Amino acid sequence: MSGEFDFIQTYLSDRQMNRKDVHLSLGDDCAIVKAPENVRIALSTDTLVAGTHFLANANPAWIAHKALASNLSDLAAMGATPAWVSLALTLPTIDEPWVKSFCDAFFELANYYHIQLIGGDTTKGPLSITLTVQGFVPEDNALTRDGAQIGDWIYVTGQLGDSRAGLEVILDENQRHKPFASELEKRHYLASPRILVGQALLDLASAAIDISDGLIADLGHILHRSEVGASLNVEDLPCSKELLDFCYSSRVAQQYALSSGEEYELCFTVPEENRGSIESALAHTGTLVTCIGQVRTQGIFEVLHHGKPVDWQLSGYDHFKA
Repeated sequence: MSGEFDFIQTYLSDRQMNRKDVHLSLGDDCAIVKAPENVRIALSTDTLVAGTHFLANANPAWIAHKALASNLSDLAAMGATPAWVSLALTLPTIDEPWVKSFCDAFFELANYYHIQLIGGDTTKGPLSITLTVQGFVPEDNALTRDGAQIGDWIYVTGQLGDSRAGLEVILDENQRHKPFASELEKRHYLASPRILVGQALLDLASAAIDISDGLIADLGHILHRSEVGASLNVEDLPCSKELLDFCYSSRVAQQYALSSGEEYELCFTVPEENRGSIESALAHTGTLVTCIGQVRTQGIFEVLHHGKPVDWQLSGYDHFKA
């Protein structure tokens, strides 16, 4: 393969049907797109770096899924409908089997969510992936972090803690003898962005965020922006059977659920008057949703086990402290 343009033509061009709102995409200096009336555009950019977000020898299909799913999760947290994505891919060399596997998985997930690749860049260097996703939200109706009110109920989607267990398996071969180690490793990479849940919550939730740095840290962002506090009930945290078996302890599994990063589930708050509508509104998504606590006055942040405080000294993930 002789260069960048051959790479684009071979692996990135003609992989998708053109969306009607895409007027010009790959092959020019800029993409040209058109947004529908009465919507706003939600944008998010994330970078994944080999050695920080994934091991360079990891399954390239899993890396592609993780890269796109993590960005789609940001759109889900805003209640946005995915539309377009740009990809900047830095490669040390063009390893054709690696690139083919990566691109096949990338487009499989992109096509599932009807999000079109409209541009980007390729260059030589240490392996890294940068994506910018764009989606639509109804005008003046996006989910944000600053709307939680005292008395609102705190919910999460899915099951929490699996990603941290999977990361331990990836980083420590000695963990591979534990129950469900391979399954948890797979779950670390293959999260399901909660797009349908976010859309269904637009008229029900008061605030939302996706769990990328750990429940403790990400809920903390909602509390800070909304100027409120919270109490959480650890016995209500949704932990998978696989995580419980892997940890050999419900207490350890609950600690994982509170601190595990890269879950890409949603944490959201719901006013009392909307609480009865949650189950029916989300029924079509097929997603587990669990109430784990309640919003309190500012300055209160308590983690309770059957009503009694626990002091586990947990925190989320910080890229510059890791």
